[in-house]
Amino acid sequence: MPIFTSLHIADAVCKLGDEFDVFLGLEKKYVEQLKKLSVDETDVDLQNNTGDRVRFGEGSYEDWYKKNRVPFCLIHKQTNALAALIWFGPKPLGVKSPKFGPEEKYEMQNKWHTLSLRSYPLFRGRGLMRNFAQFAMDIYKKQFPDIMFWAGVDDRNKAVRKLLAELNFEIDEENSDLASNWLVMVKK
Repeated sequence: MPIFTSLHIADAVCKLGDEFDVFLGLEKKYVEQLKKLSVDETDVDLQNNTGDRVRFGEGSYEDWYKKNRVPFCLIHKQTNALAALIWFGPKPLGVKSPKFGPEEKYEMQNKWHTLSLRSYPLFRGRGLMRNFAQFAMDIYKKQFPDIMFWAGVDDRNKAVRKLLAELNFEIDEENSDLASNWLVMVKK
């Protein structure tokens, strides 16, 4: 999809009854919310567990998007707030995110595609992510049936590790670097 465009693909309801729109792609107004959320120092979980400050807060969404990233987002219907984000894209297995060091340059591969996910403070703990992630993976996999998913996470992030395990991801010890808290999980 062209940058800054989105397509409404579903509606969702969380266990508390809040309603959400599910979009493929991010419109500019949601990219602006993403940038603000990425530099929010009060969101200790996001700052400790992702490289979003560097990726979106200090970096350019346009440069990130050029890496063939495919974002899916949950938007809270009542407030029009970005509630959660998941993205996919081709990336060789185990290549570290900006949080764990400078981004490495690499040749694009089609076999492995990375999965990254996060929910934002007002929407955590509402039972959104497992169903949202599975839904997004199913749609993405229909477009790229021969790929395998992997996720690189901070091994101290117990919530994401649990979520990925629930989505049938397994630890890949060979590509993990636990000395720097880099854990790679794969789903074939």
